[in-house]
Amino acid sequence: MESSTNAPHDYIIVGGGTAGCVLASRLLEGDPSLSVLVIEAGSDVTDNPHVHKPLESAKLHFSDIDYKYFTTPQVHLDGKPRYACGVKALSGAVAINSGGWIRGDALDYAEWARQVADDRWSYQGLLPYFRRSEHHFDPNADREQHGFQGPMHTSSKHLGLKEIPDANNGAPQGVAELVENRRDGLRQITSVAYPLNGAHIMTETFVARIILSDSELGKVATGVELADGRQLSVKASGEVLLCGGAYRSPQVLMLSGIGDRNILARHSIPLQVDLPSVGQNFHDHQMVFRYWKLRHPEKGLAMGSPKFADPAFERGNPIDWLATTTVPKAGLKAAIATDERNTVVDDTHALLKGPRSHLEMNVLYAAFGAELIGLEIPIDGTSIMSYCIACLPSSRGSITLGSQDPTAPPVIDPNYYATEADRYVLREGWRVMSRLMLESPEGKELVADEILPEGHKCLQSDASDDDIDARIKIGGMSCYHPAASCSMGKVVDSSCKVFGVEGLRVVDASVIPVPLAAHYQSPVFALAEQAADIILTDRRN
Repeated sequence: MESSTNAPHDYIIVGGGTAGCVLASRLLEGDPSLSVLVIEAGSDVTDNPHVHKPLESAKLHFSDIDYKYFTTPQVHLDGKPRYACGVKALSGAVAINSGGWIRGDALDYAEWARQVADDRWSYQGLLPYFRRSEHHFDPNADREQHGFQGPMHTSSKHLGLKEIPDANNGAPQGVAELVENRRDGLRQITSVAYPLNGAHIMTETFVARIILSDSELGKVATGVELADGRQLSVKASGEVLLCGGAYRSPQVLMLSGIGDRNILARHSIPLQVDLPSVGQNFHDHQMVFRYWKLRHPEKGLAMGSPKFADPAFERGNPIDWLATTTVPKAGLKAAIATDERNTVVDDTHALLKGPRSHLEMNVLYAAFGAELIGLEIPIDGTSIMSYCIACLPSSRGSITLGSQDPTAPPVIDPNYYATEADRYVLREGWRVMSRLMLESPEGKELVADEILPEGHKCLQSDASDDDIDARIKIGGMSCYHPAASCSMGKVVDSSCKVFGVEGLRVVDASVIPVPLAAHYQSPVFALAEQAADIILTDRRN
């Protein structure tokens, strides 16, 4: 319901995306007497005709529900900016994403828990919340790993790939069927799956800053100021919960005077809390596409062919399987040693022990997005594409301010491909895909040729590093998994409380301090589920 009162609230949630909707729903479920206000810059997209059908999500990019962000020029790629989708809608990224329901590797969460010295953020610590958020598609699945009563329904097309039965059990390495968060073939949006009954909702409303006052212990959040100058407050025992996502949460903190004093001074923002890590440690998954001409398009193997018409194909993405793998340890160790010249790199290094899940790869029965590398490929059933993602990037970027205007884009710099470790991992992914598509009997039967950007040659698995780098530098792009710009342990504590400020927490992907070999919606649901429990427990105590 629309908030129609200026009375103080128990909780003001800034950002009605995935985490914000989960928090509002679970807080009110835990205590229906609470007054919870959700403020979202975007609109309610429940009635948007393109939101619910998975294959129409491409129509939402560059639409009114997309901030249409771009990064700074990426100096370690080809010097050009990259598109950085930012969703402006009640429900957040769930309204536009590809739907992959992929938790990642337990080893990734172990590193998160180690860094923040809190086992609540280990895989086992989050497992109850993975289960709570999930309505798993397979009633015979492991009940220790999966939930069957949660709001988010998952699905799989059951195409008979048996190599590993479950990639969402903390051990994803291998080939498994892709699981998506679909219900009856349709997208589920957070604000519907998690009912917001009883919450006050303000949409199409930007928050300019968090209002801070002095207290005996330092600063305390007392409310928010909107872009139009109105101020809304929380009760004396209330809290502001910032859920703006990895791009906007650090922006709001800095606009509120919380951040690096030098950045704030450049924009004439009075310093409230000197917290230099705000906007730092930012990372994003980098991916690269390749495109292939089918050898037998008459078989109807790709979108655009009249034979690609099974109704089941419309119930999810044009993908069967997901492959997750590590990379050769010796080569990765050498690459890390190049990056970390003043340290001894041994098998206990965080990126080496495990082995870790460094690569995700896939083949899609469609061809889109080729404009980035100068190609125009019609969706006519004659072409397919593949991708690889570097899941554990060591490159770190930043989110900073472009101006004092809360509606202006933040300055986004993922700093893609900046480390030798990242370059090694993506080169290995490239070589694996070359072996699969160009050199294996199955690949040779499936595709006739690679569709190449002008001036480039087809690269086999024995191609040089320089040749592979040249291709990745023109085609490297965001996988739209930004995180860590308000990192736990540096900006917030392990209960998501902002250091130096009472009554203020950040709950979204920006607090995830380390890369996860995941598609981040699943971890964010679990993060928000656990944060709701933490907040309610703190309130009772």
